[in-house]
Amino acid sequence: MVKQEYERWLQHPNVDPLDKEILKNMDEATKKDSFYQTLVFGTAGMRGVLGPGTNRMNVYMLRKANMGFIQYVLQAGEDAKQRGIAIGYDNRHMSYEFAMDSAKLFAIYGIRTYVFDALRPTPQLSFAVRYYHCFGGIMITASHNPKEYNGYKLYDEQGCQLIPELAQKVVSYVEAVEDELAIQVQPTKEQLELITIIGKEVDEAYYKEVLAMQFYPEVDKTKLKIIFSPEHGTGNVPIQELFQRAGYYVIPVQEQCDPDPDFTYTASANPEEEEAYMLGIEYAKKEHADLVLVCDPDADRMGVAVKHQEDYVLLTGNQCGAILMEYIFSQMMKKEQLKAKSIMFNTIVTSDLGEKVAQKYGVICEKTLTGFKFIGDKIATYEKRGDYQYVFGYEESYGYLLKSFVRDKDAPQACLMLAEAANYYKQQGKDLIDVLYELYETLGYYVDTTISVTFAGQEGAEKMNTLLQTLRDHPLQEIAGMRVVCIEDYHRRKRLEAGKEVEIVEIPKANVLKYYLDDGSWIAIRPSGTEPKCKFYYCVRGKSEEEAQEKANHLQKSMAQYLNV
Repeated sequence: MVKQEYERWLQHPNVDPLDKEILKNMDEATKKDSFYQTLVFGTAGMRGVLGPGTNRMNVYMLRKANMGFIQYVLQAGEDAKQRGIAIGYDNRHMSYEFAMDSAKLFAIYGIRTYVFDALRPTPQLSFAVRYYHCFGGIMITASHNPKEYNGYKLYDEQGCQLIPELAQKVVSYVEAVEDELAIQVQPTKEQLELITIIGKEVDEAYYKEVLAMQFYPEVDKTKLKIIFSPEHGTGNVPIQELFQRAGYYVIPVQEQCDPDPDFTYTASANPEEEEAYMLGIEYAKKEHADLVLVCDPDADRMGVAVKHQEDYVLLTGNQCGAILMEYIFSQMMKKEQLKAKSIMFNTIVTSDLGEKVAQKYGVICEKTLTGFKFIGDKIATYEKRGDYQYVFGYEESYGYLLKSFVRDKDAPQACLMLAEAANYYKQQGKDLIDVLYELYETLGYYVDTTISVTFAGQEGAEKMNTLLQTLRDHPLQEIAGMRVVCIEDYHRRKRLEAGKEVEIVEIPKANVLKYYLDDGSWIAIRPSGTEPKCKFYYCVRGKSEEEAQEKANHLQKSMAQYLNV
């Protein structure tokens, strides 16, 4: 299979000569990794290392995916073709080229497209789909993955990433494409007229919606000092523009404002990693700033470091989500905006702390699978029903959505609201860490940790699948001396509790295992949908911070020893 596919690409007349040179210079291990499988859709679309090969992100695999999406649009009829597809892209290598190649291929099939005139955040692509009433959308981005990657996300007419049942329809069309190398993109002049370049009009409409979220737009904000880094990505222009219009004092990390696809001046562009904050914290110490805000390259995720007792403390996605909820819900209640039937969404691997905050304000918390498309789909469902008010959605992986004019996680929204919360509490003599500890005091101390274990290549993928299958075949009865009281297997859609097995009906099928322990803690195990990793999520509750941390350390050590990872 590998050798056959490698030779097909090497000999095919449509493969670019530069790609053929790369192919000729591949060692055996690289050949195998480049061709042992075809890129597949995960929790957030299709991502891969750039380069030639069926398991790489390149124009040929992009065209194959686009042909599948084109058939999906064509099957929906003439109205879908006329409504068209919005296309956005980030700062990565080949993002602009992939975006324009996509638009041209759609034009050949008579499908209208709207393409941004420059890089934009993922949430603005979602917004553009809704603004133009498009039939769908494409975002060219690898999100927070390393610089070697690029990717492809698909959106429905709600501006939400395709849920599995819709994505599977596209996949079936993609799989029917026999030769990705045979697809030619040479539109006529008339066909090119179906491509519309969009710019400031959509920006202004989006800015208006984000700025309207503020509870106190008139309050003085100049005493709050913010360091901001877009990590070389798409958030630079829109977030600085929003802060300026709102009246905040923001100092950008200049070295990281250039849309550099090599991410030269950041050790990591992923807010989940400490290295992403290093230069920002250096700035903050010099400027005595209150906050350091960072966004990933496509600006759908936001991370924060908070000045607390003369040090800078990183908040996890779970902690930040809880603080945002506390501020938003308390202000909505104060202003009599919180309806009796209000609902928020998070995921099955998100901390219990957020649910406790929701309960405090009488807000219903409903859980989904990992992947913001499931939250976006829930928003659409409840919007049609009209009986509940959507008030918040978030994931532990630093993604938040406050207002549903966007249907994906939205870092510009989160940045502006977190800044307002910090300003509000500063006027009371508190910082965001103080707010977090007030929540702990009333709701319990939570330690929430995510540990990723890499399983690279074909052998790694097989080992990861074996690990999950072993846990299914031989369920754990206890972990670190604590009894397992319930096991949820979302792949089998079964819940085993008190010796009884019942079907999980509220959550779709997914390759996730979740163990509940007798002290209220839980552990979830999930292969990543976008990277060759298996993620282990720990939610541990204690009567004190020390007790919770000690329990968390013990659980992690025990699981690592048992699984030999």
